[in-house]
Amino acid sequence: MTAAPTVLKIAVMGAGAVGCYYGGMLARAGHAVTLIARPQHVEAFRREGLRMETKSFDGRVRVQADTEARAAAGADLVLFCVKSMDTEAAGRQLAPWLRPDNLVLCLQNGVDNADRLRSVLPGHAVAAAVVYVATEMAGPGHLRHHGRGELVIEPAPGSERIAQALAAAGVPTEVSRDVRGALWSKLVLNCAYNAVSAIANAPYGETVPGEGIRDVMRDVVDECLAVARAEGVVLPVDPHATMYKLVESMPTQYSSTAQDLARGKPTEIDFLNGYVVRRGDALGIATPANRVLWALVKLLEGKRADASG
Repeated sequence: MTAAPTVLKIAVMGAGAVGCYYGGMLARAGHAVTLIARPQHVEAFRREGLRMETKSFDGRVRVQADTEARAAAGADLVLFCVKSMDTEAAGRQLAPWLRPDNLVLCLQNGVDNADRLRSVLPGHAVAAAVVYVATEMAGPGHLRHHGRGELVIEPAPGSERIAQALAAAGVPTEVSRDVRGALWSKLVLNCAYNAVSAIANAPYGETVPGEGIRDVMRDVVDECLAVARAEGVVLPVDPHATMYKLVESMPTQYSSTAQDLARGKPTEIDFLNGYVVRRGDALGIATPANRVLWALVKLLEGKRADASG
């Protein structure tokens, strides 16, 4: 007889578009998932479940939902999906509710979130993950999926077991010792795409063909590669070769930075182009293209904040 699959208890800390996609996929596979999210989403989850409008299906998934970190108590796995600027604060909120054998998986943009999270969760297993998915919250409790969905996660206690559960739930997952290189590869693509989509308030399929945009993206990537080399990071693939393929797989996707600006929320630009600028300054490497994109997004961020205030 084949043993019945183990049902995992899973909490998603910061259940926005990314957290709802992966949490929802695990819930569909029969795992016990609690989404920790903003009140408007929690109300919708409790009332109607999570609506998952994906490339392959459109339906509602039953989940538990809460607004407080204490809902993570007793979880086998925590998917940590908060914005990069909230990493330490959310980690401190989570700390009292974790068991020593929990795995906390960082599904975040940027390259240093797992290290920052470990600093506030000493003694807990924290693993970085590289996320390749295009999603958005189309309304309260409503996830819209635009493409892809695979994960690359670093080795940690329990990571092989979690990778198997994710794969069984329809999420292609690889455990890799070179997550740092993969995180940098993702950072380079984010730096090339996110700010341009945000400044234009347009999806990738409309921004990339714009006059001069490919040249700007190439300059951004060249600067990122110079900083990565100085940091001793070896990228597993040439981002120049993969940069323009992204638009082919998700032409209708607005970047997460564009989505944040449209909602009047702070963006993660300080942890994308801004991170490259800071590291470039520290290493004596000029990053003018990244600096311009970072500064323009910060300007738009300030204007949106003024308008909402």
